Amino acid sequence: MNPSLLNEYEKPTRQHFEILMMSWAGWVFDFYDLILFTFLLIPIGQELQLSNIDLSYILGASLAATALGGVIFGILSDRYGRKSVLQWTILTYSIGTFLCGISNSLEVLLFFRIITGLGVGGEWATGQTYVGETFPAKLRGRYGAFMQTGAPIGIVLASVIGGFVAPAIGWRMCFFISILPALLVVFIRKRLPESDIWLERKKLTTEAITGTKKNAGELFLRLFSPEYRKIFSRCLILAIFDMSAYWFTYSWLPGYLHQQRQFSIVKSAGWMLITQAGGLTGYLTFGFIADKWGRRPAYSIYSVIMAAGLVMITLMWDVVAAYPSVILSFMFLVGFGTGMFSGYGPLFAELFPTEIRNTAMGSAFNLARGVQFFTPVVIAVIAERYGLGGGISLAALFALLTGAWIWVFPETKGKKILI
Repeated sequence: MNPSLLNEYEKPTRQHFEILMMSWAGWVFDFYDLILFTFLLIPIGQELQLSNIDLSYILGASLAATALGGVIFGILSDRYGRKSVLQWTILTYSIGTFLCGISNSLEVLLFFRIITGLGVGGEWATGQTYVGETFPAKLRGRYGAFMQTGAPIGIVLASVIGGFVAPAIGWRMCFFISILPALLVVFIRKRLPESDIWLERKKLTTEAITGTKKNAGELFLRLFSPEYRKIFSRCLILAIFDMSAYWFTYSWLPGYLHQQRQFSIVKSAGWMLITQAGGLTGYLTFGFIADKWGRRPAYSIYSVIMAAGLVMITLMWDVVAAYPSVILSFMFLVGFGTGMFSGYGPLFAELFPTEIRNTAMGSAFNLARGVQFFTPVVIAVIAERYGLGGGISLAALFALLTGAWIWVFPETKGKKILI
């Protein structure tokens, strides 16, 4: 006899893996659409006559829009279900990316990048909530980690399109073709079932039982109620530290290699692929370590690895630059350390009940990403005096803060999630 809920199964079934793979595919193209812009900064700036500061504001605005998208789509997902909202988010970021290809000014491009950011902000949390609610507790960490591998795969895809294809077809066509795989994902997703634990919660909160439905504002404000404000604040700070480590690294890393280290666009893209090989390895392994040793030790281990790699490819570049294999290994470690992002989906799923799970996950993760509006600008300003490497090196500090802050959380390894 099968258990009543998907997350009560002893082993994942075909239905589990269909949910995982479609959520993963959505995250691949989500992150691809966000990162592709960083590879097209130079040709876009040249054609539209935009300065580095102008481009930084556009990149920052798209990150800020993810905050709003995370809150809006998180609330919608808690009210209308995971499956429907996943499709809405994919359509939003796909349309935004496509429209970027017709931009002819700073203002127009800024507007379309904001549309892209709204969809990007909503997709991650909805997909992670979907996976977290349907997989068995003892395996939640590793499959949440697999879901997160969509990020490095998305960056690899962006590296290939932005570094190798863009010189041949132009930056506008890169945006145009980027709509195609996302539309395919939307079509496939129609086959998936709704999260059964969300359906169970919906039955318990019908108007016949509760007398009233909570509106969107009430769902969001519940995060700041005495019951949840302490843990939500901790989650938000953790995400801000980690997001800062990530975006201080990646918002200008291709530009750093090209401008400060005199790499060609193609070579910069090739070296970015090394970091993403590390990222893919880190995302995959993090889940196993988190399921075996706990969420907190895993975060700390990976944060220290990322910080060490960052110091070596920025402040210590001249010391190791004579040994390409050595500096490439540190590029790999930078990516490997970002594997700690695999912990967010399982951790947040284990900390919040179903009624506000997606709202909490989307709000904390994407409000933290929205704060990164300032990151590309800060790096560009610092670079005027210390070079892009000086700005990027600050990421090491935020990585270490992430590894320390995780210890204010309770250990949630193997915890049964709340309906």
